[in-house]
Amino acid sequence: MQLERFSGNIEEADFLNLLMVDIAGNIRGVSLPRGYVSEKVMKDGVGFDASNYGYAKVNNSDMVAVPDMNAAFFEIRGDCKILHVFCDVVSTEREPFGQYPRSVVRAAGSFLREKGIADGAKVLVELEYYVFEDVEYRCGVEESFYRVSSSEGLGGDFGASPRVGLHAAYHRMTPDDRYTDFRNETVRLMEAVGIPVKYHHHEVAVSQLEIELDFMDMERAADMVSLAKWIIRQAASEWGLCVTFMPKPLYRMPGNGMHVHQFLEKDGKSIFPGGVLYNLSKEGLAYTAGMLSHSLTGSLLAFACPSTNSYRRLVPGYEAPISATFAKGSRAAAVRIPGYVKKDETRVEYRTGDASCNLYYFLAAMVLAGADGVLKGLDPVALGYESRDAKDELIFPLSLSAVLYGLEKDNEYLAPAFPPKLIELWTKAKRAEAEYVYNAPTPQEYELYF
Repeated sequence: MQLERFSGNIEEADFLNLLMVDIAGNIRGVSLPRGYVSEKVMKDGVGFDASNYGYAKVNNSDMVAVPDMNAAFFEIRGDCKILHVFCDVVSTEREPFGQYPRSVVRAAGSFLREKGIADGAKVLVELEYYVFEDVEYRCGVEESFYRVSSSEGLGGDFGASPRVGLHAAYHRMTPDDRYTDFRNETVRLMEAVGIPVKYHHHEVAVSQLEIELDFMDMERAADMVSLAKWIIRQAASEWGLCVTFMPKPLYRMPGNGMHVHQFLEKDGKSIFPGGVLYNLSKEGLAYTAGMLSHSLTGSLLAFACPSTNSYRRLVPGYEAPISATFAKGSRAAAVRIPGYVKKDETRVEYRTGDASCNLYYFLAAMVLAGADGVLKGLDPVALGYESRDAKDELIFPLSLSAVLYGLEKDNEYLAPAFPPKLIELWTKAKRAEAEYVYNAPTPQEYELYF
């Protein structure tokens, strides 16, 4: 895999690949040969069927993808040079399509500015994932199973006992870490297209890895993190590996979170540092209270943890926050205030979300929840959120069905960026996933009840 930054010269490309994001957050693409690319195409875009992307009805699905040349990069495949470019989506009347993921995250940023809360949000995303040499799975009427293997000691011909303890791989070096070269390659590719990487390392579990990116504007972060996931998966395929970002791929093993460090910026400075509590300002605390309040109803979790598998991860004992708490330096809290940063760089880290999300929707919902806290002047201490323990009354709804119910009851704060139709489509799609999973017997149920 070979990637390069966009030089500014479209003529270098053999193909123009228009990148769009579907309702689940996956990147999709359509390629145009160089002979078809013109100034008109670049300005007016290309029509496509949005019903196949999950956010438009079949009888009203004609949409137009318009290239955003600020989000473009080259890929070289064999003798071909491909110009990939993220697109905005507009209706046939040239109006921005409000349900499109990029439109939603952009609208959330506009709301911050319109209300005078901030000029924008800066976020730093941590990518956790598992990598295996081989994966098999099947879901049928007559059988259901999954099987994975890893050269770090899981299954296959590699032996049943890992070379290090199942939960003792954090920051391991080679030869215990078998995937250092793979991570180096993926980071090299990310940097080649302008994705800022802070560091990478082996995570707690065998075969579990992490790449931590650096701070970016919220809109750019949504594009770049989605692109980073694609790069990791594409590189894994070329290395003969299998990668998954699913929250809980292995029984009794650590899950994959998507922790998001964040702050609001105004006049070039963060508004979160202050002297009220934990080096946070009144606004920083109110923002924290907003995130936790809308997580407690389940509403924010409907976008932060939108899969049935999310709630396999959200269980006690695995550094997976399950209650509306915040604390300094505690990885058990849903919102952690990092203790290792300077006072004037104080930020908050939302630890509950995971990468089964559509990151555009997740970031937009999270920032709107925080903004709601700022506008209402919420106090997380008065609300009882200052804790390192999971109090019963502060435990989140812990199933997909429950958080979708919460979203139906608590969505007014989302109105500036989420059209009602999008919430309706999201809820319908996620309810179908929940029904599919909850109606199926599991091997554990056979073990207990057969």
